[in-house]
Amino acid sequence: MHRTTRIKITELNPHLMCVLCGGYFIDATTIIECLHSFCKMCIVRYLETSKYCPICDVQVHKTKPLLNIRSDKTLQDIVYKLVPGLFKNEMKRRRDFYAEHPVDASNGSNEDRGEVADEDKRIITDDEIISLSIEFFDQNRLGGILEDKQSKDQVANKRYLQCPAAMTVMHLRKFLRSKMDIPNTYQVEVMYEDEPLKDYYTLMDIAYIYTWRRNGPLPLKYRVRPNCKKMKVSHAQQDGPNSAGRSGPESDSNSDKAGSPAGAPSTSSSLPSPGTPAQSPHPQLPHPHPSSWRSCVNWSK
Repeated sequence: MHRTTRIKITELNPHLMCVLCGGYFIDATTIIECLHSFCKMCIVRYLETSKYCPICDVQVHKTKPLLNIRSDKTLQDIVYKLVPGLFKNEMKRRRDFYAEHPVDASNGSNEDRGEVADEDKRIITDDEIISLSIEFFDQNRLGGILEDKQSKDQVANKRYLQCPAAMTVMHLRKFLRSKMDIPNTYQVEVMYEDEPLKDYYTLMDIAYIYTWRRNGPLPLKYRVRPNCKKMKVSHAQQDGPNSAGRSGPESDSNSDKAGSPAGAPSTSSSLPSPGTPAQSPHPQLPHPHPSSWRSCVNWSK
């Protein structure tokens, strides 16, 4: 079974740090002959006295080595997203520099002058508060066959939360289970559009993976489905002992544990929800007293 391995940032440092200054890449620049990368200022200064790569000693250019280096925006974006606070600190450092040297601020882009906010760069920090919406996932809506009245009901049942970017899908599932009193015989899946999300995904991961543009709350959905293991055991008891050997357990009953992925998409559309009859195909979020939804916010624009 596939298992997810979490990597520490220190294990990635050799790929994110400049060998010339020993710090994380700033304005990452790559030599096109050997594809080794450095900070722009570091490699420009180095090539003033040498025409060879500081790492592999390959010749950059016979006479003008600066012609064979290129800015690496993709690598720099990766560094900014992986290293907490690096982008914000670098922008502040640049603003402070140009505040002391206003004459030099006439040239260069907004990023060069440190005038780019985290939102514009789409950099998300662990402690940032993300607004999200959560609503019941109805497969009929994907085909556009849901009636207008049902569509309005779905909008009315949408809830808005503000959560730290480091919060995981597992925490959101547990929150939904607690608020709706969902029994353990049913599983809660959190989804983006029609795709179930892994338990270990953080809101920051979801925002990066699905390119959330901050033009509204992060749109998430949920659905409730019967526990597969419970169903298998029930069928085995009805069919006799021989049927138990034909089918192995299919369950994500351990999905409440950290690091466990969410289950596969369900083909059933008739799912009961807490507080509603078993025949109801559309589980809905309850309407608790406002004091119990302390993290709820209204998104108005």
